[in-house]
Amino acid sequence: MSQEPSQQQRQYAVWAPDAGRVHVVVGHLDRAREEPENHPHRAHGVATSDPHRARRMTPGDRPGWWVAPIEPDDDGRYAFRIDGGDPRPDPRSLSQPDGVHDASALLDLTAYEWGDADWTGRELRGAVLYELHVGTFTEAGTLGAAIEHLDHLADLGVTMVSLLPVAAFPGRHGWGYDGVALFAVHEPYGGASALQAFVDAAHQRGLAVCLDVVYNHLGPSGNYLAQFGPYFTDRHQTPWGSAVNLDGPGSDEVRRFVLDNARMWLEDFHLDGLRLDAVHALHDERAEHILESLATAADEVAERTGVPRSLIAESDRNDPATVSPRGVGGAGGLGLTGQWADDIHHALHVALTGEAQGYYADFADPEALGKVLTRTPFFHDGTHSSFRGRGHGRPVDLETTPPWRFVASLQTHDQVGNRATGDRLGHSLTPGQAAIGAALLLTAPYTPMLFMGEEWGASTPWQFFTDHFEPELVEGIRTGRAREFAEHGWAAQVPDPQDEGTVAASRLNWSEVAQEPHAELLEWHRTLLGLRRDLSDLVETPLTDSSLKREGAVLVLTRGRVQVLANLSGDPAEVSLQGEPGTRHTAAQFGGARADGETLVLPGHSVIVLTAVE
Repeated sequence: MSQEPSQQQRQYAVWAPDAGRVHVVVGHLDRAREEPENHPHRAHGVATSDPHRARRMTPGDRPGWWVAPIEPDDDGRYAFRIDGGDPRPDPRSLSQPDGVHDASALLDLTAYEWGDADWTGRELRGAVLYELHVGTFTEAGTLGAAIEHLDHLADLGVTMVSLLPVAAFPGRHGWGYDGVALFAVHEPYGGASALQAFVDAAHQRGLAVCLDVVYNHLGPSGNYLAQFGPYFTDRHQTPWGSAVNLDGPGSDEVRRFVLDNARMWLEDFHLDGLRLDAVHALHDERAEHILESLATAADEVAERTGVPRSLIAESDRNDPATVSPRGVGGAGGLGLTGQWADDIHHALHVALTGEAQGYYADFADPEALGKVLTRTPFFHDGTHSSFRGRGHGRPVDLETTPPWRFVASLQTHDQVGNRATGDRLGHSLTPGQAAIGAALLLTAPYTPMLFMGEEWGASTPWQFFTDHFEPELVEGIRTGRAREFAEHGWAAQVPDPQDEGTVAASRLNWSEVAQEPHAELLEWHRTLLGLRRDLSDLVETPLTDSSLKREGAVLVLTRGRVQVLANLSGDPAEVSLQGEPGTRHTAAQFGGARADGETLVLPGHSVIVLTAVE
């Protein structure tokens, strides 16, 4: 429920600074239904609540806040009416059992009995991330069902699960980036207690949990924040409309809203980290940027609890200041723990697939792969970007900003789901090519991240799906995505986001893990993650002390005493190993690659990892 931090569960409280009067409407809301009959799970429309259940609220201790006592006979459901308007859910609701348009529910987050007292946490340094969408990770699409596969992740070598957003959003299924009740866990996933149980179960298996949070915008359906106060501003614009008000009049409480939300996830849900969506859209002209405030808050929680907390940014600026240390007197960077480095993904994707349309065009440069694997995480570090039509990024000082602060991937929800048909990387590659990509990613000193099912080359796509009922919104999404794909050169038929078949097709098929060629690729990922753990040269060799060269179609990547040799061609190749120091041992191979004396035999689309002992 909405509350001042010191008043949790003691009273109803809401921030509505411009209101002349505020009422709390206690009980369920009886709404005139407007949605089609074939969507009985949604309640939306004009509230018809009994006016006798409305109790007038009084000003609270902080400016703009209104409070009212929770009475003993209240049934646990409530909403707020501003200046006689329709009752609306609590902006800080902890539970929306009937959807984001209906009454909020009282909830005590301290009621869960935790079993992770011995959990000491995991640093981002040395971590292996696994991005997971709750709704399609299992057939049931719940947090409870996801727990059943945590042993698979621990055995694989994953150390941190990265959940896509779970904040309540409209309908039953969606990606979660149109969330509107940011303090409530999506009810179809199981609600707050299910998330707590998931984190608890992960910790007991040695897995940290990071949650994707979206502070740069709210979804278009069920977003009632503007009716309560100046949560948005037209001083700045984002791709989703007006920006969240982080620096204008009334923004102190909006910032508190964001910071309290982050603290809730870290403390009440024991989360080990937050992935901050599209931070370049967090427009803030204050001396202390909201990202710096979030980093400070996470550090405070970590210091108080003794468990490290990581903040990982998604940013398209290619600006190392995002993760550079905060300095004295405000100098230095923003101090976040890590950030996604999409340039690494783009360079790997182009090298493996040959695609060069849209933003991939720049990465067809023959130097792109070598640059991101042996010199810097940013291919664009001040260089010209043809896609943007301007210079982009700036150099990374690896002395102050080491490679592990950059999260690297071959696949993510964005890079798969935002393709026209949601096709995964493996859908256009042979198993050998997929194995080569895995080897290049998992032997790099960056923090690697896998997208769910990537480890076994899942055959299922991961498409864009929604569950809205507003016809204009639905049509706008359909036409908007089709237009965007056309601009990027994709002419494929775009799956209907509203079709039940779209989300059904996107659910993982767990029976594949025991079938070939999936089982072999799964074992390859498990082997590579074991090498990453056991061969210190892979993560400790300075990035600039590594090298990448080509011998015909064969890539030869060297990191200290470890070499990765990959045949990108479908034709067999042989490479001489003369001149390499020490005695070479095969650490792992895929596709029949083998060392024959001083000659390395590489069948088409094969890869081998060698170690040298002097």
